[in-house]
Amino acid sequence: MTENPASTATEEPGSFDAARSLREEADQSFATFYRSTIRLLVAFLINQGAAVDVAADIAQDTMMAAYERWSDLHSPRGWVHKVASRALVRKVASFEEQPVGEVPEPTALLARPDAIKDWETHHDALPMLRTLPPRQRQVMAWTLAGFTPTDIAEWLGGDLTSEAVRANLAKARRSAAAYYEAREEER
Repeated sequence: MTENPASTATEEPGSFDAARSLREEADQSFATFYRSTIRLLVAFLINQGAAVDVAADIAQDTMMAAYERWSDLHSPRGWVHKVASRALVRKVASFEEQPVGEVPEPTALLARPDAIKDWETHHDALPMLRTLPPRQRQVMAWTLAGFTPTDIAEWLGGDLTSEAVRANLAKARRSAAAYYEAREEER
């Protein structure tokens, strides 16, 4: 019986410990990123039109994908926003109604599923955002998430330039101003 050369090779002392230490450091780094980003990512998706439970699911799936690629991500914040945004577009494009008999179970991201409507009514920007065309809403959601027009154009890519982002943002802001003026007149 011949021995596998790989199995007879001796490892450097401490290489296993060093690899474990690096993994623990990466896990800690991801955990910090996750805690600081997950709720903001859910809000970002809600601002783009996702229901709260859908936003929470997409954000969680996106974070799992980020964890799997963590060592390769150079700009994780932008990456998770891009991936989550694309997942929402796919979800909307392939909409299939799935009625449920019961309210979804509570999760850390969705503590009281029955309180979704109450939460939405307390966030004045959501009804206004729902009145915007899709591209303006998308640009506004990225802006509310803290990205600049240049960042947005970079992350969304394609034919969207930073000038186009700025133009959509200006239109969205005008629409928002008109929306809030109309609401004030109603009161």
